[in-house]
Amino acid sequence: MSEQPALPFPEPEGGPVLPPVAAEPVLELRGVTVRYGSVPALDRVSLRLRPGTVTCVLGENGAGKSTLVQVVSGVRRHDDGELLVDGKAVRFRRPRQARSRGIATIWQDLAVIPLMTVWRNFWLGDEPTRGVWPLRRIDLDVAREGAARALARVGLPDVNVNQPAAALQPGQRHSLAVARAMHFGARVLVVDEPAAPLTVAQHALVLRTVVAARDAGLGVLYVTSMPGYAHLVGDRFVLLAGGRVAADLTREDVDVDGLTRLMSGGEALATLTAELRRAT
Repeated sequence: MSEQPALPFPEPEGGPVLPPVAAEPVLELRGVTVRYGSVPALDRVSLRLRPGTVTCVLGENGAGKSTLVQVVSGVRRHDDGELLVDGKAVRFRRPRQARSRGIATIWQDLAVIPLMTVWRNFWLGDEPTRGVWPLRRIDLDVAREGAARALARVGLPDVNVNQPAAALQPGQRHSLAVARAMHFGARVLVVDEPAAPLTVAQHALVLRTVVAARDAGLGVLYVTSMPGYAHLVGDRFVLLAGGRVAADLTREDVDVDGLTRLMSGGEALATLTAELRRAT
């Protein structure tokens, strides 16, 4: 049996203390199908995302993870099935519509402008101002202090917000993007695993932001290919294979070793899932 990676943040005695789980999902997919020509990238995929929980979506390359992110983010419309927000069916035509419903997506490239300062990246056009037109100007003190407070909230209390974003490590840039989404009222946080290689310490920053968002009451959809890290923060695990849901498990259903076996199981995913369910 392999050992589970050490927690990158303190864990209270008796295991993690999770916030109360709301009865109704904030985001739900019911039998969602997406086709490219005659090939289904997603095939009747269903999942529920509740406030104050982390749902991890795992799978190999080509499993459908990116298409799932595109659907819930408004980049790609689904062909069949239903996408529901607060129990009401929606059909996003553009990302702005998803953002207006409180769905914030942290993309793999993080959408950070390297030559801008950290605090300017945090506000990105929504800077606090003072004065009246035509003398209105950015309130620099409020903008810098607000960015620093938001970053401290996700575990980065010592970042110099006046430095360019290019000086940040990939994990810190990810935290900046999450802090921005939380500040501007996101209710659902979709975290697409960063494309840049991360060290263990940088992965720890990513996981801290996921936990911070969960503890703030957001529903978090964490898309990753690393079961060890997913099991540290996840409440539910949805495994995709060939565009279909091959397993839908909770922390009580599977430990980190079982989740790792499922990830590497290929066509045996369904069989392993049945065996794990019987064992638990």
